[in-house]
Order: sequence, then structure tokens, then C-alpha cells
Amino acid sequence: MSKEWKITSRATSVITATWIFQGLWTNCAGNALGSVQCRDHLTLFKLATYIQVARALMIASICLGFFGSIFALMGMECTNIGGSGRSKAKVALCAGVIYIFAGLSPLVACSWYAYQIVLEHYDPIMPKSHKPRDWENTSLPSLFKTNSEHLQLTD
Repeated sequence: MSKEWKITSRATSVITATWIFQGLWTNCAGNALGSVQCRDHLTLFKLATYIQVARALMIASICLGFFGSIFALMGMECTNIGGSGRSKAKVALCAGVIYIFAGLSPLVACSWYAYQIVLEHYDPIMPKSHKPRDWENTSLPSLFKTNSEHLQLTD
């Protein structure tokens, strides 16, 4: 679970630099001294809609992948479960369709989340201190970085 879906930097100087890492499940705050404190989202109803939808799509993807695996096992010709011949082919096709939806769910979630970050970045009303830090940290590859990689950045 990445805590770094959106990173906001609030730095008036190098000594007082702070970062806010926002994810689907937790929010973390870190400072220039290397201290990082994380807190789970306390309530579901105060979250933005796009975060709630992204969470639901991620959970749906996991569930669809699980059921797709079960259907794929039933659709294999080497198993004795799920009939034979033509019915196994239909079950295998169903498993493939489920896997496609399992793959599209996180794609939609990540794309919508990134779209919202872009909207916030270009919002003329939002103060600069509340905007996401820079573009290399708001791209999809940043979802796979570790905390230690972000703490080594020097801004």
C-alpha cells in the first residue's frame, strides 16, 4: 500500500521543510529531519469522492482477480471441476473477461486520481503551498517508490 499517491511540499527553508504524503488509506507527514508520522483516514464520509471511488475500484480489482482465478482453474482442461469440453471453454472465456475488468479497475482509479492532481495543480484559486510538489512525484511511477527514495530528494 503506497502512501505516496500525492505529495505536497511546504518549505519556507531547508530546516523547516515538511512533506505531506497522501494515499488511499493513510496520510503521512514528514520533515527535513527524517521524522515521518502516519495516520489512517479516520472517516470514510469526509474523503473526496475520487479517493472513495479509487479505494472501491482497488478492492473490486482484488475481488475480481480472485474470482477470475477460480474461474480460470475451473476452466482448465486438466481439472475435473466445471463440466467438460464446451462448458470449460465458456468458463475460461468468462475468466478472461473477469481478468480484463480486474485490470481495468486500477487503471481507471489511477487515471482519475492523477487527473484530480492535475486539476489541483492548475487551479488558480488554490494557494501554492497546497499544490502537489512537482511532476515527477505525481506521475504513476511514483506509486511504486519507497519512502527512502523520497526522503533522499533535495528540494
